Amino acid sequence: MKKILIVGAGFSGAVIANTLAKTGEYFIDVIDERNHIGGNCHTERDPKTDVMVHQYGPHIFHTSNEKVWNYVNSFGTFRPFVNRVKSIYMGQVYSMPINLHTINQFFGKTFGPEEAKNWIKSKGDSSIDDPKTFEDQAKKFVGEELYKAFFYGYTKKQWGTEPRNLPASILKRLPVRFNYDDNYYNDIYQGIPEDGYSAIIQKMLDHPNIKIQLEKRFLGGSDQSSGYDHIFYTGPIDAYFSFRHGRLGYRTVYFKEHRTEGDFQGNPVINYADEKVPYTRVHEHKHFTPWESHSKTIYFEEYSKETDEDDIPYYPKRLDEDMKILKEYELEVSRLSNVTFLGRLATYRYLDMHHIIEEALDCAEKFINKQS
Repeated sequence: MKKILIVGAGFSGAVIANTLAKTGEYFIDVIDERNHIGGNCHTERDPKTDVMVHQYGPHIFHTSNEKVWNYVNSFGTFRPFVNRVKSIYMGQVYSMPINLHTINQFFGKTFGPEEAKNWIKSKGDSSIDDPKTFEDQAKKFVGEELYKAFFYGYTKKQWGTEPRNLPASILKRLPVRFNYDDNYYNDIYQGIPEDGYSAIIQKMLDHPNIKIQLEKRFLGGSDQSSGYDHIFYTGPIDAYFSFRHGRLGYRTVYFKEHRTEGDFQGNPVINYADEKVPYTRVHEHKHFTPWESHSKTIYFEEYSKETDEDDIPYYPKRLDEDMKILKEYELEVSRLSNVTFLGRLATYRYLDMHHIIEEALDCAEKFINKQS
């Protein structure tokens, strides 16, 4: 049997491990430097409130890929869940993403869909032909007023820079709707696992050919000499090469935890769009499991900051200097024959859970076919 090392016990690593193990042709070691599986999707019950907490911030599973949806459901029950985000700006609560209700409330109108489309079009900056920056993208499609209200302050806090310094691609994935649909996502399948994400990943890793070692740090390229036939690496690409070309830029988040009786905010996630409010959003985790009942509650203020050496990286910044550094590391990767880089950190891309699972399934299948 071939011996495989998988670095990282998040979704990428777990999907690879599960797919390879089921063939019966591989022994797989999965290592993770944290004291739990699940990566940033890790969930566990808060002992004081019994609420299932998303330890690294909210994760709502959504996809239009039936194969991915059926795959994750084979490891546990996903309950239907629609993410309805609110945003507070200047003392008013608005519905997000921007939809017909948001537009009518903000401008004090009673527009129908076509009237709203024409109104927003008239507000947009028609002089911007090809938006290159976040700010240009917003101004072209929703206009100065909605940009300043819902995107400027929040984005500046989230990314630690003026939105004009950010690429337009960050905003392109956020919809604007001209009906009253306040579902944050457009995907066909949306849900949250009944027993949390860590239970799903534990079932993926529950195989006699898989051995898990937690609190074990991967030491970089030198670990290739450990007798493994292949390594699947899901950690930061720059860390693998001991940062020899420099560190890639990430934003990270940290949380301030609160508990109280009853219901704190009545919604899973509320954004705080005002720049003067130091946190970006508040998430109250009992609302991610509406099928459960809890007399107490736990909620978190979320703050964004630059990633220091000891921080967990969350969001790849992908600024011009980062992309230059990334090319150096990608050149290094191209010279390796027995290492596969996959997942958000190893490919330095923003990926949702369904993208990660889809790519990991495809990667595992190609690897198996290549070996046969």
